[in-house]
Amino acid sequence: MNGKYKAFWLNENGFVEVIDQTKLPFIEETVVLKNADDAIVSIKDMIVRGAGVIGNIGALGVYLAVKENQDLKFIVEKSKEIRESRPTAVNLMWAVDIMLEAILNINENEDLLEVAKSAAIKICDEDSQRSSLIAKYGCDIFEDIMNKKGKKSINVLTHCNAGWLAIVDDGSALAPIYEAKRRGIDIHVYVDETRPRNQGANLTAWELGQDDIEHTIIPDNTGGYLMQQGLVDVCIVGADRVSANGDVANKIGTYLKALAAKDNDIPFYVAIPEGTLDFEIKDGVKDIPIETRSEDEVKYIKGLNKNGEVEELLITPKNSKAVNYGFDITPARLVTGLITEKGLCDTNEKSIYNKFIN
Repeated sequence: MNGKYKAFWLNENGFVEVIDQTKLPFIEETVVLKNADDAIVSIKDMIVRGAGVIGNIGALGVYLAVKENQDLKFIVEKSKEIRESRPTAVNLMWAVDIMLEAILNINENEDLLEVAKSAAIKICDEDSQRSSLIAKYGCDIFEDIMNKKGKKSINVLTHCNAGWLAIVDDGSALAPIYEAKRRGIDIHVYVDETRPRNQGANLTAWELGQDDIEHTIIPDNTGGYLMQQGLVDVCIVGADRVSANGDVANKIGTYLKALAAKDNDIPFYVAIPEGTLDFEIKDGVKDIPIETRSEDEVKYIKGLNKNGEVEELLITPKNSKAVNYGFDITPARLVTGLITEKGLCDTNEKSIYNKFIN
């Protein structure tokens, strides 16, 4: 493995060890994934999350299936289960399909386990390289915005978490922010809390704090006001799936941020690696599947009590119903551009195909 892989790694026994993201920021614990079923549970229960890392663990889950049982029927069945463990993040399907292609086309003199391990590591290493390029191209955009405004600092607004907990090494949306820190740019990040699971408040803020990057956590509904008052220079988010026409599926609430950015003439960028593109879907608003999660995520909240103990509390009337859509769709017309490993890409089918297919 060539990347830092801070969210997961292979341990000395060849198993996959991951940071349990459901415990952050209060408790830092790891979980060892020993088989395909462990990988499936880690994805379904959001022990790991973020489109890129979901794809990485999907690939490594196929490797664990091979490690568990080298019968091809078993491997294909477990791969199908891994592929279907979460519906929205297309990186998962993309990575599993690459793994199966490598396994099903193995040469007679090759070792199946070694082929699976190498294929999984290659997916992770290439994501690491993509992250580095996204960091560069995105930070160049930040510097261009600062130059055009005649500013020596920049205020960035994010939604959800798209750092190294979500995509190996630097992430996607946070990658240009880390690069800005390395370049010595005076950068401040407004971090949406991202209800109901608070990935912004719990994960993005925790990550930025690890790197001493100045940040402020804000309630999800505050971003529009900040934009209106001229306190935000640029918005940047990641994505779980981008359709062929440039529509973006990302954490619920992204669409509202894009609308506010459009109304206030603030650039709204989406940072993604190639694996997040879904060329099969031509109309994202209509056809991207949206995951509906448990209403308990809305009704209960987790935090530290006065005794420093992690506690889960009911915050709604007990008998009230709640609905919990995990994602929404931001139409391509609201997105300034896609920041990819191949540079900036316009959000229309022609530009996307020219950048990634032709």
